[in-house]
Order: sequence, then structure tokens, then C-alpha cells
Amino acid sequence: RAGARVVLAEAPARDHAVAGVPVLWIENLHVWVGEIAARFYDHPSSKLRVIGVTGTNGKTSTVQLLAQALAFLGHRAATIGTLGAGLHGQLREGERTTPDAISVQGLLADFRDAGASHVAMEVSSHALDQGRVAGVGFEVAAFTNLTRDHLDYHGSMEAYGAAKAKLFAWPGLQAAAINIDDAFGRQLAAHLPEGVRALRLSAAGDATADVVAEQVVTSAEGIAFALRTPWGAQAVRSSLLGRFNVDNLLAVAACLGALGEPFARVVAALESLQPINGRMNRLGGHDGLPLAVVDYAHTPDALEQALTALRAHCDGRLICVFGCGGERDAGKRPQMGAIAERLADVAIVTDDNPRGEDGDVIVAQIVAGLAHPQRVRVERDRAVAIHAALGMARRGDVVLIAGKGHETYQEGAAGKRPFDDLAVAREALEHFNMERHA
Repeated sequence: RAGARVVLAEAPARDHAVAGVPVLWIENLHVWVGEIAARFYDHPSSKLRVIGVTGTNGKTSTVQLLAQALAFLGHRAATIGTLGAGLHGQLREGERTTPDAISVQGLLADFRDAGASHVAMEVSSHALDQGRVAGVGFEVAAFTNLTRDHLDYHGSMEAYGAAKAKLFAWPGLQAAAINIDDAFGRQLAAHLPEGVRALRLSAAGDATADVVAEQVVTSAEGIAFALRTPWGAQAVRSSLLGRFNVDNLLAVAACLGALGEPFARVVAALESLQPINGRMNRLGGHDGLPLAVVDYAHTPDALEQALTALRAHCDGRLICVFGCGGERDAGKRPQMGAIAERLADVAIVTDDNPRGEDGDVIVAQIVAGLAHPQRVRVERDRAVAIHAALGMARRGDVVLIAGKGHETYQEGAAGKRPFDDLAVAREALEHFNMERHA
């Protein structure tokens, strides 16, 4: 009825026609869907310079920063990832970090037809495992890190890492920018296929790295470091918050260098970059107000990185509001509780998309990781938790609101309802300011 001329279906099956439409039965169809879609759309990635970014944390920031940098350098860039897909500045929200194989090819065709020259794309482990990016011609791949996440799907860190590694053995890949401060990254860099240029990244000053940050300084104004690359060396100053953003900037610099951008222009692009929605977004911190920071940190490593980064910007207490998602890897819950207890002065445990799980059970599993559970406040109403955190904060304090970042919903058993950490934090700061002047 929809006008299909032929149907492709997973083999085996008996019937060879459905309502008069021929059916082609294909063994392991899911493996070939991307290649079939690429042919249907006339191989759109062959007309684009595609950069794929994978890793547990930092994919979204790296991809969006790449798009900003490419736009600064005069290119028409597009992105696919957690924040959605579209030309730079024109994102449309999506359901997945990496869409299904047919949608990926359709998006690339749209970008090609809209005149884009470059695409920066988040490539999730699920996508690599399920063949969602089959048929995409990646020119450059970047690896951020590998830490605990998605073990509910992969089952083990070994399987999780093996899925990520597929991107670095991609047919036609020209260069790989790999964080060798990460143990798995060192393995990746040591086993790249012949013909793939290795660009080893280090924010820890590793002398064996190709793209290195040295003399890193963090301040209330952002970060500064000495950048050393195969294309030149220069000091870099960035308004981005948090030492971990040095890793993201190194990945951007390496990808741009691999694409042949002039080094001086790369440095100028790095210094032009602005924070990403839901990634270390700052509110307050002036006129006597405490500093509130909203971040997507939802894994043990990301929470530790965010709290460690903010400690350097904190003159008073570091307060953390966080939770753990329902129907996801439960093993990380006590780990995140222990990290918050160790690195924050005050921790408030709250809901973060409980989905179909009992929120009390999730909270109990987080609290199980604490050495002194009586010191942690539990407030399942996330808005109340945010107001409480900012209500107790004083000048010089920093409040990290972690876990949801850019999301504009809270997902429970009844589905999604509107909720925005940034909006609630802004409201709480306004209330704080009004009370102070009452």
C-alpha cells in the first residue's frame, strides 16, 4: 500500500511474495542494511569528509567542538550524535546517539545535498556492534576513553572495548586520533592496521605522544596549556571549564591536523570554542551567587572527572546532586555513590530517569557504595534536590548538577515529562537572589 516495489527480509522464510510484492530473503540482513542504504543514497559519505568519534565519555563534546571549529575555519559542517543531527547550529533531536543504518545514510545524503563538506559523528559501541554505520566512509576516527558503561548490553569490558575497536580497523580509514592516557587507547594505538596514521594524544605530557598538552593550568576563566603537535607548537587558552576538556581539545586539534588544516588556524579555532549544551554549563558564580554547573556526567568516570575539575574552581564547598538511570547498568550505582562521597563535600542523591525501575531501589544501590550513608541526603524529587543544593550554597561554593545535561525530560514508569536541569537551576538561583535581597 505504501508503494514498495520489493521487500528485503531476514532469511529464512517460506513465502516469496507479500501482497504481490517480491520478497528477497537475505542471510544476516542487518549486517548488509548499511551497505544497501549507502547504494540507495548513492554513497553519500564518498562526497563528505567524515570524522567518527567513539569512547565512553567525551563523544558529544568532541563532535560538537569539531563542528564549531570547522565552521570557524569556513567549512559547512554537520553532526550526528546525542544532541541530535543536522547542519551546525540546526540540530534536530534524535532518539539515539547513532541512529539506525538507513537513517544514518539518509542523514548523510541530506547533508551532502545541503552542501556540507564535513560531518563529525558520534559512533556508539551499540552502533558498531549492530552495524548501524556500515557503508559509512570514515576518513578520521577519534577515541576518547574507555570506562565502565553499557555492561547491561555488552556483558564485559572486553566485549565493550572490542566493539569500540571496530572503528579503528575501518576500510579506508586514513588517520586515528587516540587518547593514550587511557589504557585501552594505548592498546588501540599499538595495533592499528597498516596504512592508518596514528596520532597519539596525551593531556598528561606523555613524551611518546604526537599531540600533547603540557603545562596545563585551570582557572575560573577556563584552561590554558602548551600544545605540541607534528604541525607546530603554541600556547592555547580556552574558556572551556574543566581539565578533562583538554582531552577534547587535543582530539579536535588532531582531527583538524589530520584533515590538513593549517596549524595557526587550528589554534585560533581551538581558542574560539564555546561550551556545549549540557556539558559543564555555568550559571551564577558572580555578584555573590554560588556557581551552579550542569553536566551530563552519568558514568563513574565522568562524575569523577567533573567533580575533580570543579574542585579546582571551588573556594568553598563542592556540592553534588546526582542519581543513576533506571534499566541501565546497575553495577555502576554504588561506584558513583562512593565517588560523590569521596570528592564532594555534600552529596544529594536524587532521581535521574528511573524509567520502569523502583526509584527507591536505585537510590538504595547508590547509597550501598557509601562508607557513611548518614552524611548523604536523599531527595527523590529532582527539582527539590536542586533547590536544596543551591539553597544551602554560599558565595565561593560550587554546585554540580550531574547526569542529565542537555536532556529536557525526566523519564519514569509513566513515560517522559518535561524537566530541564538548566531551567530549574536558573529558577533556584533567581529564588536565592531574591531571598538574599528581601
